[in-house]
Amino acid sequence: RMAAASSALGAPPVVSPHFAQVRTKRVRCAGGSVRRVSQKPRAVLGSDDPESSFSVPGASTLEVGDFAKLDLGRTLRTGLPEVVWGPGKTPGQILQIMVALRTRQNAVMATRVEGSVFDAMLALAATGDETVSLRYDPVSKIVQLDGTEDAPKRITVYGRLAVLTAGTADLAVAQEAATTARAMGVDDVVVIADVGVAGLQRLLGKLYEIRNADVVLVVAGMDGALPSVVAGLIDAPVIAVPTSIGYGAAMGGLAPLMATLNSCAVGVTVVNIDNGFGAAMAAVKMMKAGERIARRMSGE
Repeated sequence: RMAAASSALGAPPVVSPHFAQVRTKRVRCAGGSVRRVSQKPRAVLGSDDPESSFSVPGASTLEVGDFAKLDLGRTLRTGLPEVVWGPGKTPGQILQIMVALRTRQNAVMATRVEGSVFDAMLALAATGDETVSLRYDPVSKIVQLDGTEDAPKRITVYGRLAVLTAGTADLAVAQEAATTARAMGVDDVVVIADVGVAGLQRLLGKLYEIRNADVVLVVAGMDGALPSVVAGLIDAPVIAVPTSIGYGAAMGGLAPLMATLNSCAVGVTVVNIDNGFGAAMAAVKMMKAGERIARRMSGE
């Protein structure tokens, strides 16, 4: 299976020392064997003391090849699934990890994947004996994989998410956020581009639409002023996403990061430079928290 990828992976997987005394069983996955840690692993802390071991809820782990240990319990613990970070991994590694996750998660995706890497992933997938349906967005550089029929079903996250950009150059980060949010279950996502403070009438012309959102992501480089302006006009949570767009003194996004961290407007949350993914995940958690509050208020 995916022989080209498998041959480059080296030796078969070995359980890490941390899980050396954990009950395991062998399962199969595209690209080679994997080792699955039991649903309730017990990590040994001491020698003969019966009180020296403990169970870790939602700590099921799946080893893929000799290069990855997948956190199968992340959705159970955090409400959000594991997502693959693309840079630094080979096309074969990204593909094998995604294939291993597709029966276990309702969203399988990899971020920051260059077009050439995606092409290599398609070539590897074509050599395997499993049907692998990959989708790629060249703007956000996100790869998504359809789950199997027995994978957990997608759970809708209710509410409206608005993603604003100060300029057109910020769209790649904004699209990463929008694509991530949709994959995590948010159907109502609107992207409003190029409404920066250099032409404030553009923002004001969209204000009614922005005020209808439950959470607003504001993606801005250069002076990073837009998140503060937006936060002063609406009552929804604002998540600022500083970007690396700008001339020299923008310092690769450090200037807008500092500007948003020092915002005079109240209620502005700030994520790392260019981190559209992290901003979307934070927004999804906010929206889920709103759902829980609504259920409690209704007595469910």
